[in-house]
Amino acid sequence: MSLSQRILAVFWIGAGINHFVNPRTYESIMPDYLPAHRELVLISGVAEIIGGAAVVPAGTRRFARWWLLGVLAAVYPANVHMALNPERYEQIPALALWARLPLQFLCAWWVWRATE
Repeated sequence: MSLSQRILAVFWIGAGINHFVNPRTYESIMPDYLPAHRELVLISGVAEIIGGAAVVPAGTRRFARWWLLGVLAAVYPANVHMALNPERYEQIPALALWARLPLQFLCAWWVWRATE
């Protein structure tokens, strides 16, 4: 396992666990039009843990690639929502909210490369 793969796995597993430790943080960034915020936060946490764990065995890395790219696509609307509603997230500079959008594509590239 490469260092990049190890870091990627820890990143996603840690992020997923954080959904259970700090669910209100994730609920607050969800677009209003989505129902069942708490449930979706917990589901996305499980999805991140699954994806991170799937990076570890070589035989499941291809699955991890597509799974994590799907997770990134699924959570992208929350990042757009934050950028379009900076007044709801005053503790985060508006520039940082917008910077998250292209960073998600960088994360997708990292997922792709680390799971080849």
